Amino acid sequence: MSKQTFIFDEEFIRSKLKEFDSPDRLSLDHNKFIHSAVIFLIVPHPEQPYDLILIRRTKHQKDKHSGEMSFPGGKYDPDRDLSYQDTAQRELMEELAISPSKLTILGCIDDHLTPKGFIITPFVGYINEKLEMKKQEEEVKEIVNIPVSFFANRNNYREKTYYLKDNLIGVGRFNYKTTDNKKYVIFGATSHIIVNFIDSVYELGLKTPGCRRVNCKDLEDRIVN
Repeated sequence: MSKQTFIFDEEFIRSKLKEFDSPDRLSLDHNKFIHSAVIFLIVPHPEQPYDLILIRRTKHQKDKHSGEMSFPGGKYDPDRDLSYQDTAQRELMEELAISPSKLTILGCIDDHLTPKGFIITPFVGYINEKLEMKKQEEEVKEIVNIPVSFFANRNNYREKTYYLKDNLIGVGRFNYKTTDNKKYVIFGATSHIIVNFIDSVYELGLKTPGCRRVNCKDLEDRIVN
């Protein structure tokens, strides 16, 4: 596969990802944080870069992440889910009407945090480009397709760094604009998940050398359950 074309190659991407329980995958846990899971959703195309499917969440007063751009997913529910993958697939069905039978899981990437108290486990998967998605209006304001080549272009990524206890911390964002001038800001854990995927699969080094993301210990005193 040519790294410049970003045409979907299932076996290549699968070979670069990790299993959920791999000792090499960053797995986070803390009693102040809520576990959640998302599907890093890919739609392949035959002769052009594949798309990533993000959603803009519907605004709700009680939703800590309402109005933000994210991958489909949500909170782990021990009464309904046997695993975090179950969580991600259940939420995908609820939010976009995509059943687990229509999704192919390729692997997993590192856990990421939100400053609002969530640990996110991302599962990478793809669907057929002709599969219809139907958004649940109560939770999903908009479905947004963005070519992976946009995220892989380092000119489109902005990362601010700061020092925390002598550690360099990176906080990044993407500003995406469509051909009809619609603007989307992808920041926080969602942007970091994308960067982790790009750097893991294509080894482009988008993240600032020497910096890290925040961890549970960095944020534990700020989290109010």
